[in-house]
Amino acid sequence: METFHTIINRRSIRKYKFGKIEEEKINQLLRAAMFAPSAMNLQPWHFIVINNENVLEETVKSIPHAEMIKQSGNAILVCGDISLEKNESWLIQNCSAAVQNILLAAYNLQFGSCWIAVHGMPDVVRNIIKQFNLPQNIIPIALVALGYPDETITAEERFKQDKIHYNKW
Repeated sequence: METFHTIINRRSIRKYKFGKIEEEKINQLLRAAMFAPSAMNLQPWHFIVINNENVLEETVKSIPHAEMIKQSGNAILVCGDISLEKNESWLIQNCSAAVQNILLAAYNLQFGSCWIAVHGMPDVVRNIIKQFNLPQNIIPIALVALGYPDETITAEERFKQDKIHYNKW
């Protein structure tokens, strides 16, 4: 699939046909994530693959706005390791690049996906740390719902010339 087509047409999917994604396909998504750029190539990310129905249910209790993962049947929790990257801002940017690669790779493999915010919500972060027994050096950044889409969303035009500035504001 052409890169620009994937970037422009990928949309957040919130309705899924329940079904487990094969481990081989999950590994392709994780491989794409690990090829994301990172500051000084520190690659400070860790991933928790969630595909157990009970764990998905518990995760929705930890992240109430992640209800769609019960339908999708699959999710990846993207975390950052502050022992590898001390600058939290860079850590968030690095892990966000990994999330974006997962989203684009999922679309390319014909899976639906949705980026679900975690970092920046103290209650959610505490819930996730407790639920997944994360070590002190691991910060949860985002959850990605993944599955077989049960909706089609058409991309609307987002290119806006008035948002572009050359050389100064």
